[in-house]
Amino acid sequence: MIALIDYGAGNLTSVRKALTALGADFVVPRLPADIDSARGVIVPGVGHFAATAALEGAWLEAIARNVADGTALLGICLGLQWLFEGSDEAPNVRGLGVLPGRIVRLRGNAERRLKIPHVGWNALDFRALATTRSSPEGRGSRLLSGLDDGAQVYFTHSYAAPVTDACVAATTHSETFASVVERDNIFGVQFHPEKSSDAGLSILRNFLRVSAC
Repeated sequence: MIALIDYGAGNLTSVRKALTALGADFVVPRLPADIDSARGVIVPGVGHFAATAALEGAWLEAIARNVADGTALLGICLGLQWLFEGSDEAPNVRGLGVLPGRIVRLRGNAERRLKIPHVGWNALDFRALATTRSSPEGRGSRLLSGLDDGAQVYFTHSYAAPVTDACVAATTHSETFASVVERDNIFGVQFHPEKSSDAGLSILRNFLRVSAC
């Protein structure tokens, strides 16, 4: 069973539809303790990092406890940003902190007409990580299994995560940022897989497989 966390940060309906299309067994837990029986947890979200303050306290503790016990965790868009220590968008709100680093605002490029927010389709670049990963081109990534380098996915965001050793795919919009992160049972995507056609559904399907292990 997958626990889909609702903390009032949008896009829950579209994620529900994608999970239903994939035949996933999922619930939207009412209480933090309800996730203890889940094999996987998904934290979606859009908008301002301050919205994640709703997860502080019992929800954060329950998610952290389950992740420490081996439950798979997937953060989507704002959910990916929440995996890190915090964000410049809301400096007083802490993230889950399972990945080191902070979220920063993307810089636009007027000359190239690259505006912020970054909205639309863009590529996942596996090869960009050759200097930081022992398995470039996505090899070894469970979340990206079956996808090709350059797969197109749908973004809408103004802030992004740094490229660290947890990054398994990067994307460039004026500057390069982590678009997919993966470490052990922790996964995150900066884009919206539920709005990214076949590539996005493949990523969600891969997470369901990981959760079933």
